[in-house]
Amino acid sequence: METVLVSACLRGVPCRFDGWHKASPEIEAALAGREPVPFCPETAGGLTTPRRPAELVGGDGGAVLDGTARVVDDTGRDVTAEFVAGARLALRTARSAGCREALLMPRSPSCGRGTVHDGSFTGRLTAGDGVTAALLERNGVTVRPAPGA
Repeated sequence: METVLVSACLRGVPCRFDGWHKASPEIEAALAGREPVPFCPETAGGLTTPRRPAELVGGDGGAVLDGTARVVDDTGRDVTAEFVAGARLALRTARSAGCREALLMPRSPSCGRGTVHDGSFTGRLTAGDGVTAALLERNGVTVRPAPGA
């Protein structure tokens, strides 16, 4: 059976920054016939649940990986190291499980694909990928934002 890496919050694990999850029937339908491999890069990287909201500052996840942007929480605390560590663990997990695709939480500074919050903590969005999404894509794992999340 085909395996797919999935943001753990989309599988009902209450690991989002606010302590909630984002499971939905749309997610279950998108995973039909495949073996989900749930993973939360933020908690794997050492952050707690709940935690302060974080956003990308100075660029997207690719820029964070290149060292030209960072991830900060809404108090100004730099959490870049935790996000990068979690992304690396997500890639290791995907490789170990044979995942060639990932279904990730939209707009997240870790998991967002195509659109992320702009770093202003105002709800505005900008084009770009989260740190984990960028690392997975760079390493041949196709990342798709989860429908309905």
